[in-house]
Parts: sequence; C-alpha cells; structure tokens
Amino acid sequence: MSKPERKNPERKKPKSSVIERLKPFVDPFRFDGEGEFHLRSYKTGEKGGLDKADGEKILEANRKRLSDLQERLYAQDRWSLLVIFQGMDAAGKDSAIKSIFDGVNPQGCEVTSFKQPTIHELNHDFMWRAMIALPERGRIGIFNRSYYEDCLVTRVHPELLEKAKIPRRLVTSGIWYERFADIAAFERYLSRNGTVILKFFLNVSKKEQRERFLDRLDQPSKNWKFSMDDVTERAFWPRYMAAYQDVIRHTSARGAPWYVVPSDHKWFARMVIGSAIVSALEGLNLRFPSVDKASLAEFAVVRKALENEGKGGARRPAAAAKSAARNAARKTAKKAARRT
Repeated sequence: MSKPERKNPERKKPKSSVIERLKPFVDPFRFDGEGEFHLRSYKTGEKGGLDKADGEKILEANRKRLSDLQERLYAQDRWSLLVIFQGMDAAGKDSAIKSIFDGVNPQGCEVTSFKQPTIHELNHDFMWRAMIALPERGRIGIFNRSYYEDCLVTRVHPELLEKAKIPRRLVTSGIWYERFADIAAFERYLSRNGTVILKFFLNVSKKEQRERFLDRLDQPSKNWKFSMDDVTERAFWPRYMAAYQDVIRHTSARGAPWYVVPSDHKWFARMVIGSAIVSALEGLNLRFPSVDKASLAEFAVVRKALENEGKGGARRPAAAAKSAARNAARKTAKKAARRT
C-alpha cells in the first residue's frame, strides 16, 4: 500500500481575492488528471466572453502582480517555478513569453529554448538537457519546448529514435507509455522538492497556423521565422494532435497540471497563461524574509551613523555596524549564559 503524500504546511493556499478573480480564466483550461480528457473538447478560438481591450487590461494587471510575486519568490528563496510551453509551430510561444514576462527582473528568470538535440545531448538520456536547465530555488525557469518533444516529434517521426542511440531491445511498442511514467515520476519528484510546475499547450487551429505562416511570408521582418519544415509538419497534424492528447492525458497531475490554452487569439492566450502563473504564485503565500531583533538594532545604529556622517566625531557607518554587531553578540552570549 502506497504512503499518502505529505502535506506541506508552507503551501497552505490563502483565501486570495486575486485567485478568485482569475478563476474564470484559469479553471476551464486546466487538466490535472482527474476524469477523462479529450483534446477536441477544447476550442481554439475561445475568448471567455471578453473583448481584446478587456483582455489587455487583465494582462497588464497580471504583469504588475507577477513582477511583485517574482521579487518575493527570489527573496524568500524556498520555492522555484518551472513554466513549460508546448505547441505547434506559430502557436505563439515566443511572443507569449515576451509579453507575459515583460517587466519581470531578468536576474530571477531564465528562458531555455530546446531545439533539435545536439550530438552531445543525444549521448545522454532524453531528459538530461532539461534537467541541467532546471531553475534554482527562488527562480523562474521557462522552457520553450521541453523534454515533451521526445514524446511528440519523436513519436510522430519514430525514425528519430535511431539517432538517440537507445539499445534496440529497449525500443518497444510501450516506449511512449514508459516515457510518460518516467516524466510523471520526475515531475512528482520536483514538486515534492519545492518546484511548482505549470505546463501550457498553446492550442492553435490548423487554419490559424496557415494565416500566421502567410503573414510570415508577407512581412520581410518576419521572413526569418519561416522554415519549409514548418509546412512539411502540417501534413502530420492529426498525428500531432493524437500525440498531444496522449501526453496530456498521461502526464497531468495536481502537482503538474496541463493548461490547454485557446491560442487562435494571442491576447486571450497570454491572458490565460498570465492568470494561471499569477494564481499559482499567489497560492504559495510568498513573503519577504523577516529581520531579527539584533539586525534591527544594528540597522538603527547604522542609520544614525549615516545621518550624522560628515559631522565632527561621527563614526563611519561600517565601523558603527561592526560595533553594533559586537554588542548584539555580547547580549546574545549573556542570555545564553543565564539559561545555563
């Protein structure tokens, strides 16, 4: 019999008006593994009853709140956040990252884009290159594509498995479900160690993808984004959708949910993603670290020294700080001696 998961007291979700306010833009698109999942049930053109102007206001509010929450996450240095973006070409992954995280301190946030694996990466297991890019405590890690590519592109094009140098006898018909199990175990491990995982599938229609490809061809400033491979992959659309459905169905969990984001309208997709990130961070009850009494006393001495700096006989701030630290240490030692 398996042991029940330990409840982390630090992760008690406070009653937040922000979370409640954003619920209508988060919950309808969230799948955490409970119940059945059918990708066709999620509409790509959903707008949540809003117009673009309303959506932009929510997006801007999310940016400001995310900037504050990221600062608290960094200062508290306990949790980390891993945000995974997946989707077909031209689904809007790059622009969503740029828009949602605009204003976030880059010191506490890092984007990793996963392209075709290099020879060096192929000499390791399929999750290795993602593992070494995981965010530290206090940081936000953004994966533009991820280890899920090895259950998507590689499944649609199984000949790519040969390049991965996996022993032939290990490549069986059950390899995809083995990978699902490995990913689920890995994400459960991360979650238990303080990494909050949010996974976004930008669900764009084939028709909208076509329009975006044409736009890239029409505008010289966007020509560089276009690749003939993108058009080639369109022929495999049904197989990709089946692969995404399987991935989401088998790797969703309460600690690592998937969000199936309607992405025909970029402004709505960004609003949904931003709302989900803000809601998740709000639920951590992030706080700036408190300062002990000894440090507060030291600050008071330093403040006085700074205010009196330049006056005759006033000690320098550094010297005052050292003196305050010595006095605090003596008081602490005396208290400890009395107890014994």
